[in-house]
Amino acid sequence: MKLIYVFDAYCGWSYGFARTMADVAHRHPDLPVEVVSGGLFLGGRRVPIRQFGYVQGANAEITRRTGAPFGESYERLIADGEFVMDSEAAACGMAALREVAPDRAVRLAALLQEAFYLDGLSLSEVSTYRVVAQRAGLDGDAVEAALDRVSAADDFRRARKLGVTGYPTLLAAFPGERIVTLVAGNASADEVERRIGALVS
Repeated sequence: MKLIYVFDAYCGWSYGFARTMADVAHRHPDLPVEVVSGGLFLGGRRVPIRQFGYVQGANAEITRRTGAPFGESYERLIADGEFVMDSEAAACGMAALREVAPDRAVRLAALLQEAFYLDGLSLSEVSTYRVVAQRAGLDGDAVEAALDRVSAADDFRRARKLGVTGYPTLLAAFPGERIVTLVAGNASADEVERRIGALVS
């Protein structure tokens, strides 16, 4: 069995789920985890963030339910309202980080989201990936070079093939292409643990 974590770096609920995902990975170091980027803000949804009037209310609910904090720099970005979230750029960035350190994909996904939700950094800027690389102890030049090679298309195709339309989604994958949904939305690490236990008992 392996785990497949489908998230979007610009999804607040994925950000809120990061702590749970880290706990699950820590509890099951023997389970491989595939991290896949979804496409929440593409096409006509790539608009100034002020057009998503629900964001601040949703963030308050995310903090209430998960404890995830939102930084002052991010809050200023939301208040300004001009920032455009681009999931394709974020997925390319995640692919570059994953290419450089594939065994650390869960941690890198969390660091990427912290760069946005705590520090207010754009996930469309190369400089952001250098910041994330530094925090992760990776070679910034290697990550930047990977950005020139990667594409979001494979991740988006993978998410579609898995039938994932909402984020975060955590799946258990078994030989023979059997896929079981463990989480679609929010859950605690203990809840995920019980669901994994039911599958392997």
